[in-house]
Amino acid sequence: MEPIWAVGLMTGTVLDGNIDVALLKTDGETIDTFGAYTLAPYPPEIRTLLEETLAQARVWNFEGPDPAIFREAEQALTKAQSYAVRELVEGTGLTMADIGIVGFHGQSVLHRAPTKDRLGDTRQLGDGELMASILGTKVAYDFRSADVRAGGQGAPLAAAYHSALLRGVDTSGDTAVLNLGGVANVTWWDGKDLMIAFDTGPANAPLNDFIKARGLGEMDRNGALGASGKVDEERLAKLLEHPYLTAPYPKSLDRFDFTAAMADGLDEATGAATLSAFTASAVGKALDLLPHRPKRLIVSGGGRHNPTIMSMLESRAGVKAVSADTLGWRGDAVEAECFAFLAVRVLRGLPISFPTTTGAPRPLQGGRLAG
Repeated sequence: MEPIWAVGLMTGTVLDGNIDVALLKTDGETIDTFGAYTLAPYPPEIRTLLEETLAQARVWNFEGPDPAIFREAEQALTKAQSYAVRELVEGTGLTMADIGIVGFHGQSVLHRAPTKDRLGDTRQLGDGELMASILGTKVAYDFRSADVRAGGQGAPLAAAYHSALLRGVDTSGDTAVLNLGGVANVTWWDGKDLMIAFDTGPANAPLNDFIKARGLGEMDRNGALGASGKVDEERLAKLLEHPYLTAPYPKSLDRFDFTAAMADGLDEATGAATLSAFTASAVGKALDLLPHRPKRLIVSGGGRHNPTIMSMLESRAGVKAVSADTLGWRGDAVEAECFAFLAVRVLRGLPISFPTTTGAPRPLQGGRLAG
């Protein structure tokens, strides 16, 4: 198939108030052209609504009927993201008729990994049919449910895209891709047939929640608070005994599986330093599980803006960490680009999850098509 223009959308569980919107020209296997990218802020009332939705989702916990707020939030975020797509497309001189498909991840509100005794559960809010009707184009959405129903983790889904990016950088297996969002996930590819991906542990979510709870803003901007503190090594050592960190992949996490409570009782600087060190140290444990330990991580996502975490990846995870931007990638756009890429794979009927990435029983198609 000839490459087509696709738009990818992502809003992470860290709830920074922005919609990531990216244009990508791709055939779902290779990357032809990076198009425009923007961060489109949600109106404050939608951000507040989403925060309340995540809180109610944790109480709901997949038991009983959906909370009423789910439908309200789904309508609001679908309309806001549709508007953001149109703004980006038309702002670059294209029209919606030039767009082959939109990849609409939706807002994850709850994720529960499978166990030996039960299937997992995952829930993303996003009305693909509504978006298709607003934009007048095809929309791929609900990317995770088919994988979960088949016994997979439903996450991470970025491996196919990360591997396509790595193809132009390093096919030796010495380089892996690390995304630092609310949760951290890694993709390793041997340059041939083997592609491994899993969630390593928390990234920005516990640290951001810790900062917010103390009235210090939205995040540890530039890693300044963490850099000013001293890691509580005894606390860190106990945290690193968590069984998730040495469990075999495939494995995945919910945003709230590791929380700011890990820093309970610590002062602000010590807490920020310790949470940052935990994120980096958990990555190190994850790299130890791989068939070949990479020497370099290409880091995307918001966490790469935190120099404290980036330096701790080197000192505590024992790996060279470089920002995705230094390779000409767009570190903030990678996840949105990923869902543009996956949308084209959905359109083509290509698999989007694999036994070594989500634990699916075989390479699985996923996503639903609207429009």
